[in-house]
Amino acid sequence: MDALKRTLIEKAGHDFGFEYSVKDTPTALTLGSARHPLHIEVSMLNTAYQVHLINARSILISELKRDFSISEHVIICSSIQELATVFRRAAALAHSLPNQVEHEFEFVLEEELKKLPDEIKNTEVERLVRQRVGQDTYRKAMLEYWGGACAVTGVAIPEILRASHALPWAECKTDGQRLDVYNGFLLTANLDALFDRLLISFDKAGYCLVSELISEEDRAYLGLNSQLKLRWLAERHESYLELHRARLLVN
Repeated sequence: MDALKRTLIEKAGHDFGFEYSVKDTPTALTLGSARHPLHIEVSMLNTAYQVHLINARSILISELKRDFSISEHVIICSSIQELATVFRRAAALAHSLPNQVEHEFEFVLEEELKKLPDEIKNTEVERLVRQRVGQDTYRKAMLEYWGGACAVTGVAIPEILRASHALPWAECKTDGQRLDVYNGFLLTANLDALFDRLLISFDKAGYCLVSELISEEDRAYLGLNSQLKLRWLAERHESYLELHRARLLVN
């Protein structure tokens, strides 16, 4: 691998989620990040970039297969632009999928709790701090998982996107459930309000289900129609969605 290729790979990695070199050999460069555990080895295959997802978990590989052709944890990229796209998506997933989100939550929470005076620890104040940190962490993870765009419409305006829960925050038994990116969807504010109030849900194919309480006229105003569908739906969403669908308001 020549010096120019190596420099381009390092820059793409630094710009898109892999900011340091783990291993450097004459034929390959392995990159990693302090934000997630994934390591990626890049080597040259003729004029293409061969990307080896060294320690990727099966859940991450499964998600990446939605966007890339993967064989034996290897992706072939024909250009540095394609390589950058792989870096960006792999880093976002590595950082947002369970249980990495929970690890980040625990770290940030510990730092926040250290700032509290001893006399208010183990009180309602601490509970509120825990909830704030958790909700912030969950939102960031959902933005990464959904690529910063609404799970249904594809609208990419962060200011109007909400991280919805299928199993409500207060009903989750563990932090793992509260922070699970499969426990809900990134939705525009109007869809989030409908989803949260059990006025819409999604079927097993991802199509929007609408409560009988919403009139045909209001459905038209709200843009609710039979073609409205999640951009994708992972198998791990279903256990949460099943609970949500069972509570959809029907009369």
